[in-house]
Amino acid sequence: MKTYMLVLILCFCSIQMFYSQEDDGVVSLSLPVRNSLTFNRYTINPTFSFVREQTKYISIFNKREWIQFEDAPLTYLASYSGRFGENIGAGLGVFQQNYGVLTTFGGVANFAYNAQLARDSNLTFGLNIGAYKSGVNTGNVITNFDDPSLQNVPENFLLTVSPGINYGLVFLDFGLSINNLVTYNSTSSALIEDNPEQSIQAHLMYTGYMNTRGFFDESKFSGLIKSEFKKDETVISAIAMLTVPKGIWAQVGYNNVYGASAGLGVNITPQIAIEYNYEKALGDLTDFGPSHEFTLAYRFKSKQNYDYSSGDEISGLISGNKRKPVKSNISKAQAEANRKASAERKAAAQDKLLAEQKAKEEADTQAKLLAEQKAKEEADAQAKLLAEQKAKEEADTQAKLLAEQKAKEEADAKARLLAEQKAKEEADAKARLLAEQKAKEEADAKARLLAEQKAKEEADAKARLLVEQKAKEEADAKARLLAEQKAKEEADTQARLLAEQKAKEEADAKARLLAEQKAKEEADAQARLLAEQKAKEEADAQARLLAEQKAKEEADTQARLLAEQKAKEERISNPQDEIGKSMYALTQQAEDAKVTQNELLKKFDDIVAIKDKDLKDLKEENDLSEQGIAVKPRPFKSITAENNALNAIKSDLDAAIKTRGDNIKKLKTLYEDKYQADTLINDDVYLYYQKALKRLESEQLKATEARTNLETRLEDIRVATEFERRRRIKRAAFDNEDERYAQDRTTLENIKQSTALSSTPIKSEDFDFGEKQSDNIQILENVTNVEKGYYLILAVHSDVEKRNEFLRKVVASGRTDIDFFYDVNTSKYYIYYDKFDNIEAANEKLKSKGSRPYNSKMSIAKIEN
Repeated sequence: MKTYMLVLILCFCSIQMFYSQEDDGVVSLSLPVRNSLTFNRYTINPTFSFVREQTKYISIFNKREWIQFEDAPLTYLASYSGRFGENIGAGLGVFQQNYGVLTTFGGVANFAYNAQLARDSNLTFGLNIGAYKSGVNTGNVITNFDDPSLQNVPENFLLTVSPGINYGLVFLDFGLSINNLVTYNSTSSALIEDNPEQSIQAHLMYTGYMNTRGFFDESKFSGLIKSEFKKDETVISAIAMLTVPKGIWAQVGYNNVYGASAGLGVNITPQIAIEYNYEKALGDLTDFGPSHEFTLAYRFKSKQNYDYSSGDEISGLISGNKRKPVKSNISKAQAEANRKASAERKAAAQDKLLAEQKAKEEADTQAKLLAEQKAKEEADAQAKLLAEQKAKEEADTQAKLLAEQKAKEEADAKARLLAEQKAKEEADAKARLLAEQKAKEEADAKARLLAEQKAKEEADAKARLLVEQKAKEEADAKARLLAEQKAKEEADTQARLLAEQKAKEEADAKARLLAEQKAKEEADAQARLLAEQKAKEEADAQARLLAEQKAKEEADTQARLLAEQKAKEERISNPQDEIGKSMYALTQQAEDAKVTQNELLKKFDDIVAIKDKDLKDLKEENDLSEQGIAVKPRPFKSITAENNALNAIKSDLDAAIKTRGDNIKKLKTLYEDKYQADTLINDDVYLYYQKALKRLESEQLKATEARTNLETRLEDIRVATEFERRRRIKRAAFDNEDERYAQDRTTLENIKQSTALSSTPIKSEDFDFGEKQSDNIQILENVTNVEKGYYLILAVHSDVEKRNEFLRKVVASGRTDIDFFYDVNTSKYYIYYDKFDNIEAANEKLKSKGSRPYNSKMSIAKIEN
């Protein structure tokens, strides 16, 4: 029942908010002032600011609907309306409505004009014009990451027109109005079509007085029956109000959509009044909760007694029971005639009221009997359906328990046989291993003894040979050393004597050569120094003369070049003619604009880089989410503010490029005009502007290309970002897992109940098994609303429609115990109809799956929670 009510709530909310979701935040004008016949009546019909009104008043209205829900619809209305003349009524209201994250703010202007056809008949025309703004209230948006569907909802400014007409007699009023006849969206400059709040409204209102004594003497009774004919539904409502002269009134009402209402109003003073209305949904919408509305009003004292009005004397609780007569600008005779006519009308109305009341009571009794009979039939049908469903569930449960018990017994027996066979095989293998190990140990010990004995013999022989060989080598080495020592001593003595003699001879010759060489070198050095000094002095004098000459020439050249450059700059920067001045000014403006233009291109490129990084982060988040890897939510940032900044930069950049381009064009035009007129006679100035134009045009072309490239990159990023956002939105189709699970359960039950057996056999190729599954056991962790165990998976789908189609075909094939679960880590639906607690039983069932067409792709998945 809770799931059913949640679905109803979502459906009903989508009816009221349908238009805002379909048209980017556009909300139809619909003020929920429907339970009062005292204040703000012009919102019911545009003519009611005049019809049966005597005074003007200011009121403040507040209504909170469906208070059991957070962010329920909330309405504020402040208005000034009433009778402004014998034939004129008017009103002006300011309102604000909040629908969760959506909000509207605007005003309604009303005007009504009356044409009196006869003494007791009036024809009144009225018009309501509404102007309001609708959009998303970002202050009420609570999210861990930005929602593209919310960030891209624009604000809209709308105008709406609602005309009305009323024909009034002594006690009755008949009328029509067209709510939201025309709705114009000034933001998109288009008329709104398919407005769900556009309707034709008809009403019948009765106003009469009670002719009795006591507290209810001269009490006024008002009744209104209203019907709204919309495109997809008809809304019927009725309100009845009784006003006691003491300043108290009560009213009750019924609306076939919003339910029943009751209200009470009190005049605290003749000018200050307060009213409260309580609205309660009936039927299937009871869980919506009640609605409350409060009205605080101030009446202005009327100095005239208008015709075609209640003319009631207003009293308040504080002022006691005194009635202050209303001043009249008509004669006493006319007033007496009016009182007599009023008494006659009251008597006739009383008779008519009694007849209508009797007819209404009979109709109410008949309607009540029909409603009770219908409710009883529905309750019986519901009870029967619940009993059948319960019996079916019990039978399915019993069958499933028997099947599980039988499977468990078979699995236990098989496991016992396997355990015995395995124990026997292990014992045989253990005995065989022991025998083999013992034989191997004996052979190893024997081989080890033989190897040790052979190694010992070989070591003894080798040691003996080594001793003999070492003794022989020592004797030979000793003899050789003695001979070598003796020969070496003799050779050393002979060599030392020869070396000493030769060294002495070489020292004497070297001393003689050194003395001769030193004398010659000193003489050569002296001569060379004198020659070098003389040559250096001559060279220095020559160099000094050349340097002074060269410096003078360079100084003259530099001075001449500086003078020429200065003259050139003077001719360019300080022209004598007007064209030259304009050309120089345009050149400087283009140079200055280059800096601003480059800064804007840099800012543009920075924002494109930021959006590219956001795209990469979003893509990475989507890829990881599809792999079942949780990603930490990114901090919220305002996409609207970023887009506004980008649009401002683009606008400034376009303006800068256009302004600089216009200056370059003007400079080129002046250059060509001056050249053709032979006024540009200086080659330097000509070449300067020629080079400047080429450079400026080249820079401007590069800036335009850079702007185009950035715009292209931005568009590519926008398209890719929209694709990634749709990926994320598709993955976030449900607000939370509880809601998803509730809707999945409802869908499964509907498929089981509404799908009939197929008259023709369904083949395996008729089934879409979705993603291919591995032959190995797939392990899933942390799957909510599912018990751990081994599941026989028939198909795996990520698309809801494909999942539902597979379920329908399985049910149509005769299997009604089909079920599925959702893995939030992979965003996939796993369809199954059997589950086991151990792998052996699951494998046995997989092997004996049979030839059923839906079992052809069966695999095993293990859930570990």
